[in-house]
Amino acid sequence: MMAKRDLKREKARRKALARQQRMIVNARRRRRNQIIAGVTVAAVAVGGLAAVVVTSVLSSRDQASDPVETDIVYTPDATDATDATDAIDATDTTGTPSDKATYSAAPDPALAEGREWSGVMRLSVGDVEFTLDGVAAPQATANFVQLARDGYYDASNCHRLTTDGIYVLQCGSLTGDGTDNPGYQFGPLENVPEDGVFPAGTIAMARASAEDSQGAQFFITYQDSTIPGGYSVFGHVTSGLEAIEAVAAAGTADGGSDGQPATTVTIDGIELQ
Repeated sequence: MMAKRDLKREKARRKALARQQRMIVNARRRRRNQIIAGVTVAAVAVGGLAAVVVTSVLSSRDQASDPVETDIVYTPDATDATDATDAIDATDTTGTPSDKATYSAAPDPALAEGREWSGVMRLSVGDVEFTLDGVAAPQATANFVQLARDGYYDASNCHRLTTDGIYVLQCGSLTGDGTDNPGYQFGPLENVPEDGVFPAGTIAMARASAEDSQGAQFFITYQDSTIPGGYSVFGHVTSGLEAIEAVAAAGTADGGSDGQPATTVTIDGIELQ
């Protein structure tokens, strides 16, 4: 029979071993979560949005998870936000908000009327005036015009700000997390800058990794940004960009380079001519 002293030693040894094993398991779990988080951030959605936003900017997270989204920038499929190749991703295209109309298909490109549109986006931080190019990007323009006319964007918040590598504010997610779309996705890409440079004031569609995963999420660049992967440019800010620059200067809510803006940006309405 084991002496009491030896029994105590054995119990202490087993207890220490169990504690060590738990520490190893927890360390592995933390490491795995860090890797997953790192890949997800890399993947913006722009959405939908660095190598998410380039790597959902445009992560439509609108679509999907990842991106300019992405989230501006985006993923192997519209529901995977962990692809580090997406910058502006639309993130998750499977969800749709219940308090807004949803659609079965994207509008006819003919709605863009092959012309330039002008408009103003009434934001809680100030008005932003813009033009839309219905000639070079008829499908994306028709899409934005239809959703804006229907009030789809009204009362929604711009959910993503990136401040390093690419410089975008991403909007159009009614759930506020980039995991929704208007009930459809569309493609192909239109009016993509050949050099990948999106000058300050550019308005472009966020998407997931697939080129036909555009939905409702879009992004606005507040500084010149080089974003690889291809995004449909359909408009340009003509006045009021300083309002978005002020939002960018305030940074993100968590202090990171890719996340929810510290300053709440609400779309109160969009007027078009």
